[in-house]
Amino acid sequence: MSALFLKGLAFGFLLAATVGPMWVLCFRRTLAQGRLAGFVSGMGIAVADGLYGAVAAFGLTAVSGFLLQRQFWIGLAGGIFLLYLGIKTLLARPDSREAEANPAGLLTGFLSTLGLTLANPPTILAFAAIFAGLGLVSNDYSAASLVVLGVFLGSASWWVVLAAGAGRLRERIGPNLFRIVNVVSGITILGFAVWQLARVLR
Repeated sequence: MSALFLKGLAFGFLLAATVGPMWVLCFRRTLAQGRLAGFVSGMGIAVADGLYGAVAAFGLTAVSGFLLQRQFWIGLAGGIFLLYLGIKTLLARPDSREAEANPAGLLTGFLSTLGLTLANPPTILAFAAIFAGLGLVSNDYSAASLVVLGVFLGSASWWVVLAAGAGRLRERIGPNLFRIVNVVSGITILGFAVWQLARVLR
């Protein structure tokens, strides 16, 4: 049982650490709004990973079938929202860094990353394949729970690391460097948005 938990923990950590649009988004938010904003945004991703992991681990075929049947519209909405975030980041002013995010801003950050991560229903299939490789049987609920918990905690651990590291950088970079961060982050997010929309529309 503990081995399954550790495998889930490692998988969740590595999954979160892989550079993607959410990685870039959380990094930039930490620089703009502080460690807490980056961490809370990361928690949105960790919760989404945990939810999709639970759907796969517990064999919730009705839920997975519903989401996969609607993956075109879900993915399209996610791609359009990524376009919006990319453009917004690209055009942000060099002095757009703010004080630590307020509760409303933190909730918005959490919900945005939760929604964007959930906007990729095929992730369920990836989780199912990984869990099969771990030798997890869907009707073994105790084992499934350990793996899902491990995935969530592993993902959450990465966002703690990222928020702490980016938070230290926030204290050291000036407006000119932050402008470069905005441009690079915006272009990167736009690139991922175009890739997702192309994949959805293909």
